[in-house]
Amino acid sequence: MKKFITQWLINYLSKEVDHPRPVSGLGYSWREVIKPGDVLLVEGRTRVSTAIKYLTQSTWSHAALVLDSEAGELIEADMENGVVKTLVEKYDGHNVRVCRPIGLTSFDTSQLLTFAVSNIGINYDLKNIVDLARYLIPTPPIPARFRRQMLTLGSGDPTEKVICSALIARAFQSIGYPIQPMQWLKEDGNVESQARHYSLFMPRDFDLSPYFDIVKPTVVKGFDYKTMIWSKSSK
Repeated sequence: MKKFITQWLINYLSKEVDHPRPVSGLGYSWREVIKPGDVLLVEGRTRVSTAIKYLTQSTWSHAALVLDSEAGELIEADMENGVVKTLVEKYDGHNVRVCRPIGLTSFDTSQLLTFAVSNIGINYDLKNIVDLARYLIPTPPIPARFRRQMLTLGSGDPTEKVICSALIARAFQSIGYPIQPMQWLKEDGNVESQARHYSLFMPRDFDLSPYFDIVKPTVVKGFDYKTMIWSKSSK
């Protein structure tokens, strides 16, 4: 019975409910600018995406790690399949943001990806699904100060279960790369940092992190606004 209910929840929460909205920047594909180690943030369209976007007050509901940009391979924690490799085509037509770790060495990039790949096969944290379902219908009027606490969900067992942003956060923490650490000034003027627990990270944290660059294809490819062709109705 428990397995049946869990599968029903997965099917229910995985169903797309949002209609695709137009993505600006046609002619400038994010697939052409990604590199291994980049974090892709995705605006999902499923019921569970709606819940995550509401609770985090953010556009981004999912995160994936670029494994091989030439082959178009990503690694992510998928609600239905757990930690898997997937292809970039999965997110064609989605609103996507590319977050790039600043100054990451080739050695650390290799270590980062090796750690992520070692998690392939780990299950998605199904307790997280149950907890999110409790807040999906109706959408509750939750004070902002409680939203992050509500998203500190799941079993807490990193060897058996994981969610998308926690997987990526653990991978970066394994090489000592910061995302949004707690920091304070010491008496000698130096800054001391302490990493937050990986389960506290959500997709938007990579967007807000001061240690990740936001890579926009229009900028990388040398966009020139003078080349824009405007319709007569927009003038």
